[in-house]
Amino acid sequence: MNRTTARATLRALALPALLACAAAQAEPISVLFVGNSYTFGRVDPVMSYNTANVRDLTAPMAAANSTGSNAFEPHPWGGVAGIFKQLTVQAGLDYQVALSTRNAASLRGHFLNSNPAGWDLRGNVASQAWSKVVLQEQSDEPLPKQAGLASNPAYFNTYVNLLENYIHQGQALAYRERELIGGSNAACAAITGASTGTCGNLREIPANPNASADTEVYLYQTWARPNLVNAPFTTVTDPVTGAVSFTDTPATPFYASLQDMTVDLRDAYAQAAQDAGADGSGGITAVAPVGEAFMLALAMGVATANHYAPDAGTDGLPDLWWDDGTHASLYGSYLSALTLYGTLTGLDPAAFGAGEIAARDLGISGRDAELLQRVASLQLGFAPGNEVPEPPLAALLGLAAAGWALARRRR
Repeated sequence: MNRTTARATLRALALPALLACAAAQAEPISVLFVGNSYTFGRVDPVMSYNTANVRDLTAPMAAANSTGSNAFEPHPWGGVAGIFKQLTVQAGLDYQVALSTRNAASLRGHFLNSNPAGWDLRGNVASQAWSKVVLQEQSDEPLPKQAGLASNPAYFNTYVNLLENYIHQGQALAYRERELIGGSNAACAAITGASTGTCGNLREIPANPNASADTEVYLYQTWARPNLVNAPFTTVTDPVTGAVSFTDTPATPFYASLQDMTVDLRDAYAQAAQDAGADGSGGITAVAPVGEAFMLALAMGVATANHYAPDAGTDGLPDLWWDDGTHASLYGSYLSALTLYGTLTGLDPAAFGAGEIAARDLGISGRDAELLQRVASLQLGFAPGNEVPEPPLAALLGLAAAGWALARRRR
């Protein structure tokens, strides 16, 4: 057999596998965002962004029982998930995006369904086999325990692991939290701050019929909160309009700087990811470093460094935080979505440029969009000029073999 004939034979053999690979890649990628208002966006224009193309799985639950819901946060929600969806469309990716979110929800709350009656958040996770799931924890739960904070790192680590196991393996569970935290009711109560009764309560979790070892699970690392660092006063939220105003009560600082809080968040998410993978269940694919991207934006001078500075609204820089000093502004939500996009897809968010559609829709200037894209790109380690060359025949054959194996596994 001459060289030309050999190459033709190899190509003929590779063609079916390449077609199988293409077919496998053509299947839509399903993504579920699990979290709270840091994911659904809290205020417009982010909260209702792109709702026509995102499934809000809690919308029917809120319609049936609005207990605990805020009038100023009407469903359906698009939020950060909606921005993410728009980015994938522009990149030519076929992503089907859904979100399962509730105000102030923790991952423990999602797993145990500690919600109004009929709010089956755990059922949302089990409603199908997902390609990717993003888990976002309540904003201060991962932090070291401090009086006055809702921090509970033992709950955070425990329920990241339980949710990851539930998504990947899905076995029915019957457990008491003392078995996972502390070893006794008293020790569990001392660690978590819960009652001994809560620690000893039997939790029965049905199996996840759609568990899949192939699902990629990501952690959405949240950001430092100015209202826990340098707020002059506490705030109140109007229950009807959602408007935020200062009280006359001085705010308690819990951190010396935003960077200090970010370090604690970074370390907590890294530890939770490491612990979740220690039992051989599949673990966490990656942590999306959104909080670190916020700090990089400040360090680069791309965003306002002091949310409470007198000139914060007039310095010509976007503020990443909303009025309450905890939720993201439209700029912060955009940076969050860019960082999540790069983490989940492996594609450089800086490729979009000034004409990016979601930024335009949200009222973000082309200049600010490019700067925030660059921040996300640098945070994720992308470098300019690293184009991938056209693969040689050997690489194509390797890709074909991988595609054939993937297609066979899916069958």
